[in-house]
Amino acid sequence: MRRLPSVLLLVALLLAGGLWQRHAATPLGGPAGAATANIAPGRPSLLPPEAAATLAAIARSGPFAYRQDGVVIGNHEHRLPPQPRGYYREYTVPTPGATSRGARRIITGGTPPAVYDYTDDHYRSFRHFGGRQ
Repeated sequence: MRRLPSVLLLVALLLAGGLWQRHAATPLGGPAGAATANIAPGRPSLLPPEAAATLAAIARSGPFAYRQDGVVIGNHEHRLPPQPRGYYREYTVPTPGATSRGARRIITGGTPPAVYDYTDDHYRSFRHFGGRQ
């Protein structure tokens, strides 16, 4: 439970600082199939603006916009560090104009979440933005 206030503080600081901005379209962890990119914690400016609402919902344990949010993912692509089943969970980052959930997700690791990764290509690549080094 001690990590929950940290996430809330992080979201509040980022929103206050105006760091939620869209960046140039470059693959978020390198080319498809690349290993997870280790991004320095505190760099969520690499996330799309819609991620702020998703992070806030994660921090307060819902409610979530999609029924699949919070479900365990299996890391079948092996692009995240190996962990026991049940460690990783996915949350949708809405895509403006999309008629479905789209491909953007925040992946958390641990309960409560201790690590955070982002994918904008449905698990082909990841960008790490909080937690482990």
